[in-house]
Amino acid sequence: MSQMQKARAAVRKKRISKPLSQILSFFDESFSTPKWLQKKVTRRDALKSAAGATMVAAIPMRSWSASMSNRLEGALKTDPWLTLDAVLAHMLPESPTGPSAKEIQVTQYLYNVVFQQPTEEAEIEFIYKGVGWLNGFSNSQLQQNFIALTFDEKENILRAISKSTAGENWLSNLVGYIFEAMLSPPSYGGNPNGIGWQWLEHQAGFPLPQAGQRYYELPGKQPIVLSRASTLAKQTTTHVVSHQQYTRKQVGTRKA
Repeated sequence: MSQMQKARAAVRKKRISKPLSQILSFFDESFSTPKWLQKKVTRRDALKSAAGATMVAAIPMRSWSASMSNRLEGALKTDPWLTLDAVLAHMLPESPTGPSAKEIQVTQYLYNVVFQQPTEEAEIEFIYKGVGWLNGFSNSQLQQNFIALTFDEKENILRAISKSTAGENWLSNLVGYIFEAMLSPPSYGGNPNGIGWQWLEHQAGFPLPQAGQRYYELPGKQPIVLSRASTLAKQTTTHVVSHQQYTRKQVGTRKA
């Protein structure tokens, strides 16, 4: 291995070791695909087949409740959920050929993932941080948060961040949840009245989880504590760094 190759390998190693808390932008080259996301690849691949759709429909998850619906209604008034809802709506907009993210209730499903399912805190932190990075980049380019942009402006912003590793990972993860919401039993927040199944002409697996057999009712299966996830949301969205600020910071560091 040449000296140049060794130097590049050392740089890659340093990038991988940089914690998420120190990443300030989608365009930080120190970001590397997190291990928890790498582990989800096989589950995402399963969605490519009819057998995979049946498997996802049978995945045990905590049931959606009226109280969670009320909490989501309040959460949608502010970030991070205000922006997450807008991103999901843009990724699967209203169309005469199929249901939208709003009709499938993808945001409800994702809220279930964050607050009721035993989701890794590292993934929740990444989802929330992405909101700050997105709004920071949107403000640096168009002086507005993502929610205030036109459809075309949103499209351009999302396409821009998708060219970065962090942006591609963040969007890919959200796309995966769109598919899960579309294919999961309605009692878990998404796919109301089986709208996703009807659109795909899919017959869900039976029997579906019944009372007493649902995931959260199994021994040793505990969801994330609501207060902990709420605290994490506040911690990861209070500091937003614009793309211009991030770039200036990196330039200054290199000169030093």
